[in-house]
Amino acid sequence: MVLLTPDPTLEFAMNAPGKTTPATTNRPMVVLICFAAIIFDGYDLIIYGSTVPSLLAYEEWSLSPADVGAIGGYALLGMLFGALASGPLTDLFGRRKLFLGCLTLYSVTMLAVAAAPDPTTLSVLRFVAGLGFGGIAPVAIALVVEVARPHERQRLNAIMLAGMPVGGMIAAFSALALLDDFGFRGLWAFGGLALVTVLPLAWVFIPETSTATPNRRTVQRTRQLTNVRAVAALVAFSVANFAGFLLVFGLNTWLPQLMRAAHYGLGSALAFQLLLNVGAVVGGITGSTIADRLGARRVATVMFLVATASVVVMAFTPPTGVLAVAVFAAGVGSIGTQIIVFGYVATYFDAEVRGTALGVTTGIGRLGAVCGPTVGGILLTSGLGNAWVFGFFGAVAAAGGLACLLVPRSAPAEVVCARTGALSAS
Repeated sequence: MVLLTPDPTLEFAMNAPGKTTPATTNRPMVVLICFAAIIFDGYDLIIYGSTVPSLLAYEEWSLSPADVGAIGGYALLGMLFGALASGPLTDLFGRRKLFLGCLTLYSVTMLAVAAAPDPTTLSVLRFVAGLGFGGIAPVAIALVVEVARPHERQRLNAIMLAGMPVGGMIAAFSALALLDDFGFRGLWAFGGLALVTVLPLAWVFIPETSTATPNRRTVQRTRQLTNVRAVAALVAFSVANFAGFLLVFGLNTWLPQLMRAAHYGLGSALAFQLLLNVGAVVGGITGSTIADRLGARRVATVMFLVATASVVVMAFTPPTGVLAVAVFAAGVGSIGTQIIVFGYVATYFDAEVRGTALGVTTGIGRLGAVCGPTVGGILLTSGLGNAWVFGFFGAVAAAGGLACLLVPRSAPAEVVCARTGALSAS
């Protein structure tokens, strides 16, 4: 693989006439816009689940729980294909075009979703929206990493990706406060607000950080991702992403029900879910800040182990205070770790293949998003009890930590260059 220069933002500025330079790039605005785009990603994922009771009660469609589950799965399937496609496309055509394209696609489609006349149309539109939602994250990560200064890449990336749990919290609060007044269609339509709020700002402030063109360095890019070390890294990162996504969606889907099974009221169960997402924000930002100094490899490994320990504690249904700490730690070690893994992939690979690597590993990770709720539901309906469900999540977290530990050490961007010198991530 090709070594990165100490400041790739300076590299792309010097080598790309007409592109925005680091001196004129508004880094905080780029991070803010990407953060807002990811908020809508998180909002859409959670708001559908929040409106499931209303969908089941909608007599005109007469949907069964299986129908509603299948419709929800189409969006996740779209996100899988969107993530896989966006990576190579952003390396070929540039970050700005793909970011604007994905943002426009999911904004317009979410408005159409809200007006869907029948379940079949709804399923198709949610799949199309999923393409945009799945594609936006890899592009946003590449953008933020490439406009950031070397010593702040992980931290700024974590701040941006914190938009996902923030979007989930907004969705939960919106459903509680507005569902009766606006109905499920109104809440779905809110997902299209990015068209008039985020897209205009993105058009003005999002720079092109890639010098790639459809015919440029294709052979070189292929070689960078097909040598033995790169393939080993891609496999390890894919496993880590799969584990991370499984934990994120498995815990967010089933934690309230698991808490109800542990004899907590609905309000308390939802409070635990909120605590999980607060832990995600804290863990993602704090862990990524540490990763900028010590390297993402060791931080991601340790935080997966934190997730393992916390869900094992939760399996024994400890007293409420201890359980609250364990749930918070589970958010730190699951969703928070997933944020760090995203940044780890982005800083590991050379800029010319960064988008492709992010797309491949994120796309495979989306399979975990499907498996988490599914396997959790199977274990719950089997009557095995909470301990088995939490034990399964603990084993997955341990596998994620092992995958991070197996990522080859001598990577091109694993040397974090700070102003005072270079610090090896290994």
